[in-house]
Amino acid sequence: MGTYLLLSLLYAVYLQVSTNESHSPDYITTLVSNQSKEVISSFGYKANVIPYGKEPSIKLYINNQYLANIIEGCNALSIIILFISFVVSFSQNFKKTLLFIFVGTVLIYSINILRIAILAIAIYEYPQYQSFLHGIIFPGLIYGMVFLLWMLWVRMLKHKT
Repeated sequence: MGTYLLLSLLYAVYLQVSTNESHSPDYITTLVSNQSKEVISSFGYKANVIPYGKEPSIKLYINNQYLANIIEGCNALSIIILFISFVVSFSQNFKKTLLFIFVGTVLIYSINILRIAILAIAIYEYPQYQSFLHGIIFPGLIYGMVFLLWMLWVRMLKHKT
């Protein structure tokens, strides 16, 4: 619980420091938006991201069609904090724990970018399923992956004892 509270506090401070009066989103949300744009483009779509200006978010376009706002909650940092907190709460070996946290964090971050890109393309191609895709399918994928990582971690520890 201490790890979760500490990381959440650090994240809150980061958000406080990184947002400004121009309503630009934080650096990591901007980075995730730009990387998602590149992934979308790699699938053959013309993607563009533009800071919204009225709030800390980034507008995502595919083929000049506005699809969504990418906000701070889309950067996966909250999920990464939850992941790290769980792993630390069941840690035994510092090196093994640190390596698993690093690999898991990179995997969650990467899958999140791919998730945003595929979600945007799916909404572009099938706009009638936007609520279902955004509200159920794609959150289920990222949280399901984190759950599987947790199960892998517990299983790895179980074999050690």
